[in-house]
Formats: sequence, structure tokens, C-alpha cells
Amino acid sequence: MFKFFLDKKWFLWSVGGTLLILVSTWYQVQLDVKINEWFGDFYDTLQKALTEPGSVTEKEFISYLFTFAKVAGGWVVIAVFTGFFVSHWVFRWRTSMADYYHEQWQKARMTEGASQRVQEDTLKFARIMEGLGVGLLDSLMTLAAFLPILWGLSKQVSALPYFGEVDHALVWVAIISALGGTVLLAAVGIKLPGIEYDIQKEEAGYRKELVLGEDDPIRAAPPKIGQLYNRVRGIHFKSYFHYLYFNTVKWSYFQGMVIVPYLALAPTIVSGAITLGFVQQITRAFGRVEGSLQYLVKSWATIVELISVWKRLREFEKNLNKNINLDYEKSLETS
Repeated sequence: MFKFFLDKKWFLWSVGGTLLILVSTWYQVQLDVKINEWFGDFYDTLQKALTEPGSVTEKEFISYLFTFAKVAGGWVVIAVFTGFFVSHWVFRWRTSMADYYHEQWQKARMTEGASQRVQEDTLKFARIMEGLGVGLLDSLMTLAAFLPILWGLSKQVSALPYFGEVDHALVWVAIISALGGTVLLAAVGIKLPGIEYDIQKEEAGYRKELVLGEDDPIRAAPPKIGQLYNRVRGIHFKSYFHYLYFNTVKWSYFQGMVIVPYLALAPTIVSGAITLGFVQQITRAFGRVEGSLQYLVKSWATIVELISVWKRLREFEKNLNKNINLDYEKSLETS
């Protein structure tokens, strides 16, 4: 699966492409930092215009909007370019896997479901890595950029409800709430990867019988096809049950987190010690830090699917390497 990073043939794409993605993602995060700064200035100006009529001119107000358009336009260009390049980069990764499987096909074909592993699972692996990989990179860089900003802004938030004075309060609130949610959902969804693997396994057995039935009228006939489908139905119903309580906990957590920064800011807001622009700026920075720390929580369903695909490909490559070693041993015996 990871020969893409070891094969000299793919060096330009694996190493050079990775560096390009790192640079473009970092620049995109820096533009997001500028937008966050804009929010603070803009909402302070908005508050001033509403509370002191005539203190802000129309030209000055509109200039803020054009500033946002300029920065946001650059962000859009970089985001589109990064997404386009990542799609090509991930497809090269898939191609490196497919090339190896094609070269060893005579040995790979002896593994049950080999065609599905080579075609479907490499496709799934590439698509999942495209989303998860960029998401992880973006989360790490966003955390690196916004955590110092939140740390600095939190100096003006000296107290929390029920806890009293806490230095850099919102930083600790973001870390504890995000990591707490991650641990909670990981515990609640611990059975999901295994269930997803079983789903793919039962679906593969059902599909194989149907394919064999296209050429052989004896195959894919009752009662066997019905039994296979009952197994498919059983594992899917089991999945629905486990996702029922997992989604209940997940969406309850996300909805509860909406009010957390405002709850933490309550003593500071009611004291009138901060402006509307500051509230917008710090809540946005809080959201970026919290969102980065919640990467595993937000991506858990996709991670479950990736683990399932990885297990199947790992098992496939294990059997492939076993067949290659057996052929090698036979060649030594006959030589």
C-alpha cells in the first residue's frame, strides 16, 4: 500500500507532491488567519457605526467588504488548486498500488476476491486518503496557526462560569472539550470498524455467488443465495443499531459545543470588558482550534471505513506475498 513513497519511479510525485501540498495548505491557513483578523476589525467598526451614527463613512465601511473579498478570493483560488492537485497526487498513489498488483496478478488471482481488492478497494483507499489526508494536514496547520492566536486573545478572558479565574481560559476549554469528545466517541464507536469489515466480507461473498451464477445456473440459486442475503441483512441491521447510539452521542456532542465558547465568555461579556469585534474574533479562533482538535471525532465514520479497507488490503497483500514466497521456494527446489 505504501510502495508509492519507496519506489524511485514515483519520487517526484510522492516527495515533491507532498511538499507542494504542505506549502499550499499552509498558505491557505495563513489566509484564514487574515480573515480572522478582519472579523475583529470589521465587527468593531460595525458596532461603532451602530452606536455612534456618522462615526463611520460609507466608503470606509465598504472598503472592509472589498478587503474581505480580496483575501477570500485568494483563499478560494488556493483551495481549488490544492484540491485539484491532491486528486492527481492520490491517483498516482493508487496507480503505484495497481501497477504492483498487475505485475503479480498470476499470484494475486489465487486470493479470493482479488479483483475486488485491486479495483474497488484501491479506489476506496485513494478516495478516503484524499479526504482524510488533506483534512489531517489542514487540522494540524490550523492548530499551529490559531492556537497562539487564541492563547493571546484569551488573556482578556480571565474568568469562567463556576470555576472563577483561569489563565488563558478559552485555550483550556477548547482542549478539554475537544479531547473529551474524542475519547467519548472513540469509546462509543469502538465496535464500528469490525462491523464495517464484516459488512464488506459478507457483501463480497454474496456478490461472488451472483457473479458465478451468471455463467452457471446451479449457482446463485435457492436456498444458498437466500442464506447469503440473510447474512448480509443481519450484519447491516447490526450496523444500523450500533450507529443509532453512536450518532445520538455524536450529534448531541456537536450541538452542545455550539454554546460552549459563549458560555465560557459569559462573565467577560456581561462585564462589558470586550467589544463585539473581539467576541467574533475569539469565538472564530476558538472554533478553529476546537475544530482541529476534533478531527478524529468529525472523521470517525470515514476512519472506520478506512480501517476496513486497510484490513482487506493488508490481508490481500499478506496472501500475495505468501504466494510469491511459495513460488520462489519451488523455483529453488527445481533449480
